[in-house]
Amino acid sequence: MNTRFEQDGYLIDLAERLRAHGLPADRVQATVADLAAHLEESGADDAEAEFGPADEFAAQLVPATGERAQDAPAEQVETWRWTADTYVDEELLNRFGDEGWEVERVDALGRFVSHRDLTSPQRWEYRRELVTRGREGLDARLAPDGWEACGTWIVYAWFKRPKAASIGPAARLADAPPAPGRTSFLSRKFSVLLAVLAVAVAVAGVAVAVGDDDASSGGGFVVGLLCGAAAVAAVLWVTQTWLARSRSRSR
Repeated sequence: MNTRFEQDGYLIDLAERLRAHGLPADRVQATVADLAAHLEESGADDAEAEFGPADEFAAQLVPATGERAQDAPAEQVETWRWTADTYVDEELLNRFGDEGWEVERVDALGRFVSHRDLTSPQRWEYRRELVTRGREGLDARLAPDGWEACGTWIVYAWFKRPKAASIGPAARLADAPPAPGRTSFLSRKFSVLLAVLAVAVAVAGVAVAVGDDDASSGGGFVVGLLCGAAAVAAVLWVTQTWLARSRSRSR
């Protein structure tokens, strides 16, 4: 544990207040250790001057941890579900995290289920990890830095942490911007990839059909076009379903 944490009365008091708010012991330790590291790096001598009164700061940190999502009155929390492809999801997660959106989970359709506290919005940050070989030990490896799992889909896992642990009161938003008007974010790279895939499937369908029939009769060509079109439609449908899931990943 950070030596500053062990010696600083403010941080000890803050840890007690966080525990009193119901924050799990491991989260208390990770949060206060991050704050101690911040004080060491910044050279600040007075923790209270840096973060504000311990009771008020504790009240800011606990809402930002997500412990209150299910208990807060419905009218004080807004919810937003959105998707993005893997070229832009991590970038967007952090952009929206700076607007106070906390991801609770990734749903069955691959959408990021997010919420924001209307009375005390806090900034969040995110990262994505590849978990093709399983995620054994990943949570434990990231936990000391305050990262908490917030969703998985196929080969990806997403993690979040409140920015209050690293930047203090600056993580609190005075005025949160309006909720985005969109729910789907498809990058140009992904659109190009999808178009190339559709063309490749169409060409393959035409080539196979023409090769199997008498091209001079025109029958093979027509059948090829129909097969190609059907294949493209199938690819688009599958991709749409996949997008409704995977766009929710790290940008």
